[in-house]
Amino acid sequence: MIYHVLLGDSLVAEFKKANIAGEVIVCRECLIVGPVDAETPFEFWDERARFVLTEYGEDEIEYHERVANELEKLIDIGPDDEVNLWFEDELFCSVNMWFCLSMLDFGEAITVYRVEPLVLDAKDRWKGFGPLDSADLQKCFDERKYLSTDYIRFGAELWEAYCRSDHKQLKELSMKGSDRFPSLAEVVEAAIEKDTRPKQILDEIMGEGITDFSEIFPEFTRRAGVYGYGDLQVERLMDQM
Repeated sequence: MIYHVLLGDSLVAEFKKANIAGEVIVCRECLIVGPVDAETPFEFWDERARFVLTEYGEDEIEYHERVANELEKLIDIGPDDEVNLWFEDELFCSVNMWFCLSMLDFGEAITVYRVEPLVLDAKDRWKGFGPLDSADLQKCFDERKYLSTDYIRFGAELWEAYCRSDHKQLKELSMKGSDRFPSLAEVVEAAIEKDTRPKQILDEIMGEGITDFSEIFPEFTRRAGVYGYGDLQVERLMDQM
């Protein structure tokens, strides 16, 4: 069986137009916010469900059905299956991908590929798959990169360090670098500063007299694209100020 882990529902429709064979698993999480350090998978999903309920008012049962159960399909991946991880390079997607790699870290050989967005201009590198059509997605798939067990373990180590807020370990891992994890040093730096730097950037923007959210959000995205925040995350930051 071939599986495609897509980074959100917004990508699904265009992906289906590409007619790429395989079953879709949708990653609907946003692991750059909320609790991630739990002792067991059961506790992890329960903590995430409670957080989503508190922050966004979403039903806990629906969370388990639409988010947790969907991602737990990764546990059932076998050595004869193929997994394609469709994730962008910014922090939002990187953390979600590290988590998925930790779910695939079985200690045995499995076939995993990373599918990255094709970016023609460096200034657009944080825009990800958003501007791409089905033909572009096919090209991304054609240029996917194989992730060996070493790369899978590396991603799992990044996830473990992120969960523990172990900034020293994250820094050490980021120094290894890899074409499978582009912009890793910059992304790790963003992870380390995520509780302070985004608020500073937002404060700078609002200090310049920009107060309407329709103007704040694109300006924040321009200055802090490495975080990959959506409108919900930026609104949450504003509420905390």
